[in-house]
Amino acid sequence: MKIRVLLLMVAVACLFGCNAAMVMNGKVMGIESGKFIYQDGYLTTQYKADIDPVWKACEKAVVELKGWDVKKEHKIAGGSIKTIIADEKVTILVQYTDKNLTSVSVLSGVVGNQMASRMIQDRIAANIVQR
Repeated sequence: MKIRVLLLMVAVACLFGCNAAMVMNGKVMGIESGKFIYQDGYLTTQYKADIDPVWKACEKAVVELKGWDVKKEHKIAGGSIKTIIADEKVTILVQYTDKNLTSVSVLSGVVGNQMASRMIQDRIAANIVQR
């Protein structure tokens, strides 16, 4: 019964395009306008692009936002960029999902600053479009 109620709430939130948040098994999860998912402080979205252009867009976003103390770990199917932007620790996770589909998760601050993460995601999206 609880599962049906939960599914109904998620479906209603998605249909109306509003923001929704819930706690599942001790994890906080939110959906914003169907494009962004906010889970455990990470703001996640998927880009319709291959992993290499998305990775380069993430690197460019870090440079544009004046990130310092940058630590990159790049592998074939994903990678991470850890840096400090505006005195906040930022972690960007890039993961290959499917052909021409790449997932990017951004954690800004210790527990997740949704506004800062959204700004970084917007910068990444702008850099992908420019290519």
